[in-house]
Amino acid sequence: MFDLGFAELLVIGVVALIVVGPKDLPVLFRKVGIFMGKARGMARDFSRAMNDAADESGVRDVQKTFKAATSPVGSAMDGVRDAAKSMTNLDPNSNTGKLSAERQEAKKKIEASAARAAADRKKREADEAAKKAEEMEAALQSEADAAPKKDA
Repeated sequence: MFDLGFAELLVIGVVALIVVGPKDLPVLFRKVGIFMGKARGMARDFSRAMNDAADESGVRDVQKTFKAATSPVGSAMDGVRDAAKSMTNLDPNSNTGKLSAERQEAKKKIEASAARAAADRKKREADEAAKKAEEMEAALQSEADAAPKKDA
């Protein structure tokens, strides 16, 4: 707004001190601060009212169309941003919830199938181990039976 440096503000402060006096200077600064606050508030309200009027009259749509015509890359990026925003705002009651339930059901079926297959495999391995142990026991028994006959 105003391009005032520290030196200019110092000169204004010294002049104000001389003109107003040290006794009334804090009151003057307080009033100037209140006035500046009111001026900023009025400017903010005016700007907001102008933006609302522009939204109602369709100036934003024309601005977007003009922007898209002059900058196709920028409008493409706006499309990407909108798509990303729509992906992050997912509704849990939409089709994804139905898919999630179907996926949970499929997961349970797959886990049950895998558990059955694992149990069958373990049973098969246990049967093979028992059969192998019986064969080894029979082989040892036959060796034990054959060993005393050689000595006799």
